[in-house]
Order: sequence, then structure tokens, then C-alpha cells
Amino acid sequence: MKSLIISENDAGQRLDKFLTKAFPNMPKSMMYKAIRTKNIKLNRKRCEISTRLCRGDQLDIYLNDDVFAPPPPGERFPFLKASRSLDVVYEDSQILIADKKPGLIVHSDDKSFGDTLIDRIQRHLYEAGEYDPAAEQSFAPALVNRIDRNTGGLVLAAKTAEALRLLNAKMKERAIEKFYLCLIHGTLARKEGILEGYLEKDEDKNKVFVHSSPIPGGRTIRTKYRVLQEKNGFSLVEVELLTGRTHQIRAHFASIGHPLVGDGKYGTNTLNKNTGYRFQALYSYKVVFHFSAEESLSYLDRRSFSVDNIWFLQDFYEGRLGKSPLTERKKG
Repeated sequence: MKSLIISENDAGQRLDKFLTKAFPNMPKSMMYKAIRTKNIKLNRKRCEISTRLCRGDQLDIYLNDDVFAPPPPGERFPFLKASRSLDVVYEDSQILIADKKPGLIVHSDDKSFGDTLIDRIQRHLYEAGEYDPAAEQSFAPALVNRIDRNTGGLVLAAKTAEALRLLNAKMKERAIEKFYLCLIHGTLARKEGILEGYLEKDEDKNKVFVHSSPIPGGRTIRTKYRVLQEKNGFSLVEVELLTGRTHQIRAHFASIGHPLVGDGKYGTNTLNKNTGYRFQALYSYKVVFHFSAEESLSYLDRRSFSVDNIWFLQDFYEGRLGKSPLTERKKG
């Protein structure tokens, strides 16, 4: 049997979500049965799977002790295996903004494990004394947005559950503006505007297709752009995502005949052969916050954060692209 008190970082979650994170050894079938048979009680009363937890709630769990056993010592803090390399653009007690370099994955997947952006952030906070997994029942610092492995740029992380809930809500409300810089092949007739289309995703190929008219299952996409400079048949473009879909920028510009430089998935090897780029020239370079005065992160209202050390800009500004095959570029 185990009793625990719901902390501020645990509050606001559904009961089943909390139990899954707090007790990874507890099979879901066991959890559902224990709730149904009142072997899990909230404030000494029967509860439902969907019950929202509040700070100060008491949770009593009448199950065998092996359910509560901690993971083996070597698996307890797996983020300590991650690299200490982390480029922090901004940090306070609530949030951290990191400049993720191309090539680094943000979360573990089937192919990568042990050194991701979130692992590095958690190690950074642990060593700074700001995150103690042993003192948390379910919460861990988490990412608010994500970008592809081979795209670089700004990624937001929340240090507290309250900050995570608020930032996630603001992302959905489009109150956090995200701006990208990219290089595209060719020049655009209209130097600024909004591209609109309908995106179809092929899960098996991990690729998306853009259509000009609605299709069954297609999702609306809107991509705002502004051409900043043109040189040697290439254009430097600032992009604001009005919708955030998989590969949206890459697929949208390719669909109008102007794929990103270095993009082998949505462009062609013929176009990219004289660039030396193995990956797309795309960088999430700026975020702008729009928060109201009564919110806990109101101090961020109208603040913007950006990076200018972007790996492909020097080649473009100095006119090296397209003149002769460049040495394969190192990203970051």
C-alpha cells in the first residue's frame, strides 16, 4: 500500500495519466481494475479514470509493493548519459529556450535513444539543482515544441507543470509566433504573401504532399513568407508558420516549384549538387511571445528571442552557392 499527496507539479492531470507516469511498473490493465475495485482511492473515496487531480489531494493505492519499486540504479536517471553540450538562448525559473543544432533529435525514438535535446536539458537542470527526479512523483521538464532532426533552431522547454500547461495552451492559441529562415531555389514573383494549401500525410513514407484544393483527410496549411534577399538564383526567405504541420515549409515551397536548398526529400539531387548541403537549409531562428497581464508568464509578453549564428547564411551572403560544388557543410 502507498499513500501520496498530489503536488503542484502533479495537479491538473487526469488520474490515469498521473499513475502511468508515476508508476511505470503498473500495467494499465491492473490500474483500470484497481480503480474499478476501489483499490485506488482519491481522498478516501472512489474515483474515476478521468478524475482531474488537485493540489493537496491524497491518493491511496492498495497494491503489491513491486508496483512501486524504483527502476534499477543505472536506469533511474538515464538523462545523465546525455552530452552536456547545450546552447541556452534564454533561461529563467519557469522556462528554457535552447538553440538545437541540426543533427540532434529532440526526443528518443526507435532509432535514437540516450542523447536527445530533452535529455541534455534535463541533465543541465539536474546538475544546476533545478530538477530532482527523486522529489517528483510524475513531472519532468518537457519540450513545448519540436523541430525535425536536421532542422536547427529554437525549442522551448518548461521547467514546471504550470509553465508547461500555459505554454502548450499558448501554442494552440498561436500566441507564440515562430519564425524561420530558409534558402530556396529560384526567385519568387511575389516577394511576400501567404501560401495556402491542403496537406496529405503518408505515414509509411514519412512524407507529405500539398494539394491546391481540399482532399479527404487533408489538413489546411498556411505559410506566411517574406523574401529578404536574392542572389545567384537563390532566395533567403523569412517564414512565419500560421499552421504547424509536418514538413510544412519544405513541402509547401517545393509544391510551388521552389524547394529548399539541400532538401533531398522534397527537392532533387540535380538542384542540390552544387551546394554541398546534405540537409535542408532551414532554421527556426526567432520566437515572439504574446501573453496577457494576468498570466504567470506575463513578464514574457512582447519579448522576442532569436539566433543569428545560422550555418547556411555566410555561404549565401558571400555568393558562394551555385558557383561550384561546396565542401560538405558542417551544421551548427
